[in-house]
This record gives sequence, C-alpha cells and structure tokens, in this order.
Amino acid sequence: MGAPLTWGTASLDEYLFGILPPNDTTMATMENAMEAFAGESQANRKYAAFAEQADSEGFKNIGRLFRAASEAEAIHAKKLLKAMGKIHPTKENLEASITGETDEYTKMYPGFVKEAEAEKKSDIGLVFTYAMKAEEVHATLYKEALNNLSRGQDMSNRTVSLCPVCGNVFLGTAPDKCPICMANRKVFKTVE
Repeated sequence: MGAPLTWGTASLDEYLFGILPPNDTTMATMENAMEAFAGESQANRKYAAFAEQADSEGFKNIGRLFRAASEAEAIHAKKLLKAMGKIHPTKENLEASITGETDEYTKMYPGFVKEAEAEKKSDIGLVFTYAMKAEEVHATLYKEALNNLSRGQDMSNRTVSLCPVCGNVFLGTAPDKCPICMANRKVFKTVE
C-alpha cells in the first residue's frame, strides 16, 4: 500500500474538509472523487430499493438486475474511498463514525425534523425521527466498540440484530419490540 496522499504538509482530510484552502490544481480530482463517491453510494442504495420494488411486483429478473447494479455501484464507491485514502485503521474509523453519527443525531436530524414539521411533511419527518434515534444508538455502539478496542479487545460475540423499519441495531437478545419504531422482533434481521 502506498503512502497516504498529502499536499505539502497537509493531509487529504485537511483538504477534503476545508481546513486548508486548495492551492493545487490536483484538488479538482479529489473533489471529483468525493462527488463520484457520493453518487455511487446513493446509486447503490437507490438500486437496492428498486430491486425490492421490482421483486414485490413479481419482476424477479428485473430485481436481480437492479441488485447487480447496486453491488456494482458499491464496488465503485469502495474503490473510490480507498483511492482517496479514507479507509483507516479501525480505531480511526470508529472515532470518525462516532463523530459522524453524533453530528447526525445532535445537529443534522433535529433541524430536518423541525423543517419537516413546519412544512407538514409528517411522512418524511417520521423517517428523519427514526434515523435520528437510530444514529444515537449507532454512536453508542461505536463508543462501546472503541472502548473494547482501547483495551486491545474485539467486542464480545453477541447476536447483532437490525430493525428493518427504523435502522436500530441491537447487540445480544433483541427486545420484543423496537423501542424506536415499535416493530415486532419477528421482522428483525440478524447480521453476520
């Protein structure tokens, strides 16, 4: 693996997140890579949703096509993330994930919920609310993982369950109902 990308003494993160002003024409490539990563990531999720819709309408082969395209977009996104030097050791990945999830549940989603309420978009507001609450759980679980890692340990081997309604994650025995959206445990998915 090559050395991390830098510009002078600045790291890639410093340039990507605006800590330092770009002074190099190579920034256009990094900006393009970030835009491509966002587009590929969104296409991955969009095509996965389209596959589910096609399946529900009985178009299994069209669903398979959408799933294949979804996976292709994931391949592109992962390769871009790696090429941009954004995959770090697990400790740094956990720290960045805690920061991102915390920002989402403390700043981003509360504002989105208020705007949805003001615009009387209750269906979108509910999605924002579920996501906000799930992001808080994710941040808490990442903190637990980081605490274990700081002691040189992996997390204990527990069942990992996902609520497919709101995105809540449970470690160990899942409750009978999701505390965020009240979905029944029967719909939870086990994550390997």
